Amino acid sequence: MGCAQPPWNPLPGYLDVEMSLTAAPRATGSAAWADALLLSFAQAGYSRAEPGILQPAEPFLDLSGEDIRKSLYLTTDASGEELCLRPDLTIPVARDYLASAQVGQPAGFSYLGPVFRYRGGQPSEFLQAGIESFGRQDRPAADAEMLALALEATSAFGLTEVEIRTGDVALFTALIDALDLYPVWRRRLIKDFNRKISLAQDIERLTLATAPGRNEYEGVLAALAGSDRKAALALVTDLMSIAGTTNVGGRSVSEIADRFLEQSTLKGGALPRDALSTIKRFLAIAGDPDDAIAQLRALADDTKLDLTAAIDAFESRVGFMAARGVETRLTRFSTSFGRGIDYYTGFEFELHAKSNGIEPLVAGGRYDGLLKRLGSPTAIPAVGFSVWVETLANIGKPDANKPATNKPSTKGSVS
Repeated sequence: MGCAQPPWNPLPGYLDVEMSLTAAPRATGSAAWADALLLSFAQAGYSRAEPGILQPAEPFLDLSGEDIRKSLYLTTDASGEELCLRPDLTIPVARDYLASAQVGQPAGFSYLGPVFRYRGGQPSEFLQAGIESFGRQDRPAADAEMLALALEATSAFGLTEVEIRTGDVALFTALIDALDLYPVWRRRLIKDFNRKISLAQDIERLTLATAPGRNEYEGVLAALAGSDRKAALALVTDLMSIAGTTNVGGRSVSEIADRFLEQSTLKGGALPRDALSTIKRFLAIAGDPDDAIAQLRALADDTKLDLTAAIDAFESRVGFMAARGVETRLTRFSTSFGRGIDYYTGFEFELHAKSNGIEPLVAGGRYDGLLKRLGSPTAIPAVGFSVWVETLANIGKPDANKPATNKPSTKGSVS
């Protein structure tokens, strides 16, 4: 194995989980919530997915970065391919969809099974449930359905009220695009937003003029001045080929090219002050969705930026949420809200317990670019969520005598 974690044997645990979900009668404990949860997903039209436990490691490393390596349980097959025990189920379900006859067509899947991730003092094998929806073009309606089904998932554990926290990375992306910043700044700011890095701190740093002095790579930076990412990658590839290496300090060619291009752009001037002011004003918008929409439209009018499409999509989603019975005035929206995952492209949300709101009970969002990064020739709309079963089981009170229902609890509260 590629990690120094304790030895594992996934098969018995997996069989125990499957037996606990299929045995009859289901009277108490996990069987009660499993019945309610899986039945609600099935009644909503989501078929059961059961992807393999052993997965190629490359997609997880590519999408989450090498930092995730220390959390994975890794091995290598006879051909040299690096494999891992699945650390979550979104990517495995997406890969199975891409390999199926349904690819490109609307399809929805639910799941409940073990995942494996080193978590310090916590168990490395734990259950994850959730839903993934692929191929639906009615994005606002699909987003609202995910939130409604996520609320239903919490009701399966006996929780009638939860805090609903939402955001939309597509709004931030639309703002950065409308500001017409250097491509390097665009990529960097969106990456910071998605990974929950201190965006405010980085924005401030980008407004400072570059200090005088000669960089040891001054020639490379000068050669890259005004270049795009493709040209930067080609130059760095050539230089590293001459040097006879493919990485430096663990960084890949593309990572080094991005770093050089970023430094070259920063030497060319600071982030404009008016852009800084606009970004700060945008990130301060928070409250109930209707108030946020009004503030976003005011920002667009004042700055003469075209954010209409992104704001309209946000407003349409809120309408579909209300139509599904979600009390939108009790949900909290924030333009700065993000889940720290690179592949999200739009709506993001978390459900939290009112009494213990640190860790999410359910979390998800839209990730329209993921399937293309997994090999699809074209982008395919995708949205879904994961249920943190152990957190819900610890605080919820499933009623074994209460029949499963597909009517969600849609009450929320501002966090």
